[in-house]
Amino acid sequence: MNAPATTSTSATKAGSTPGLTERASRLRLAITRTARRMRQEANPELGPASLSALASIDRHGPLTPSELAKAEHIQRPTATRLLAGLSDKGLVTRAADPTDGRCSIVSTTPEGKAMLKHLRGRKNAYLAKRMKDLSDDDVAALERAAEILERVLEEDSR
Repeated sequence: MNAPATTSTSATKAGSTPGLTERASRLRLAITRTARRMRQEANPELGPASLSALASIDRHGPLTPSELAKAEHIQRPTATRLLAGLSDKGLVTRAADPTDGRCSIVSTTPEGKAMLKHLRGRKNAYLAKRMKDLSDDDVAALERAAEILERVLEEDSR
């Protein structure tokens, strides 16, 4: 007699999972609330768009304004406006693009790097404080969830 076929949870595709839309809604709400709280921990002098642009320049720079617009999924005029504000605050510098004199390239200044380091520290401390009473299994589950979200977002950006 043959044993009944079983399907492991990890082998089941999420698309076949009942209630996927409801689960996605719950996840979206949790991510939105977390993102909002992280923004509240940020520098009130810079808006979320400026902070995101600064982080992208720091992570991927130096960048042209067009490259920043693509990385941030914003229009070129919006990137130009954000860069002007960051430059006025001394957080980025502009230089002529050596390969195309019509364009500029933007880099993070030491002040911009210091601000990002400070803000990342505040945000990390906020999350660590909330995670300190979680079980090892819960912390591992959050770490796994972060890996999955990163993979999903990476696939989305292709």
